[in-house]
Amino acid sequence: MTSLIELRNLTKDYGSFRALDQVSLVVNNGITGLLGPNGAGKSSLIKVLLGLVRVTSGEGQVLGYNVRTESAAIRAKVGYMPEDDCYMHGLSGIESVQVAARLSCLPKTEALRRGHEILDFCGMEQERYRNVETYSTGMRQKLRFAMAIVHDPELLILDEPTSGLDPEEREAMLNRISILSKKFDKSVILCTHILPDVKVVCDAVTILAAGQVRLSAPLNELLQSPRPAVNVELTGDAQALLEALQLRGLRADLQLDGTLQIAGEVADVTEHLWKSVDDCGVAVQNMTPSQSSLEEVFLRSVRENHDADS
Repeated sequence: MTSLIELRNLTKDYGSFRALDQVSLVVNNGITGLLGPNGAGKSSLIKVLLGLVRVTSGEGQVLGYNVRTESAAIRAKVGYMPEDDCYMHGLSGIESVQVAARLSCLPKTEALRRGHEILDFCGMEQERYRNVETYSTGMRQKLRFAMAIVHDPELLILDEPTSGLDPEEREAMLNRISILSKKFDKSVILCTHILPDVKVVCDAVTILAAGQVRLSAPLNELLQSPRPAVNVELTGDAQALLEALQLRGLRADLQLDGTLQIAGEVADVTEHLWKSVDDCGVAVQNMTPSQSSLEEVFLRSVRENHDADS
């Protein structure tokens, strides 16, 4: 198996409630954003991947291990950062990370050395010696992250890792995730409600709704606009350029931010644009192909599911 995760017709019922409904999914190496509204089945999917709950039907593999029969082997190679606090009162930060390492069978001295190394990576200084119950939200997030990666797992499952962080700490956390993926070749599943985080670090996106996979694809494919267009930033009279383009038969709209959006492929637009720019005496500062926003993609997927159910 070359894929990181392969699921086939996987279903999970809790009594009469179906949390996962015939989920078939392939996740490749890199950073994958796991998105979905509340109640979509994200938490149930994570529990299945970790072997914490039994599937009702279907098959699946994580890192080549069967989710039904080899859950212990999966957990040995996966680092999990839960959304909720998981520290033990009375322990310091370094002691907590050392315990996490010991639970992954690292010797005591190596677990302590590794704990300090990871806390350095996470930007935790002298506060590592304080009791964890005195930690702020940001420090607890760093601690959970450190405990998830201390045993050098092949796969990381991070549940809302930037929730509650200020902008500076959020950027630092995303940078650490990116470094682990690009420099240390770790694969990551990033479960989050913060869509800008996904656009910053993810290579692919999977969207769940009502227990079903509504969409799963590389991020760059998802952001391709269904209607080709070019966004143009200008210096000068944008209205004059708009009228000149319309006279040449191009459809263009002036956006609220002052840019022009010209319908069509870049190659088709460029020649007419440069001629119109010369005629109007304006300057082009930047020209980029139009993209769909991740918010639009997400809402479209969720609404499609709602419309299908109703």
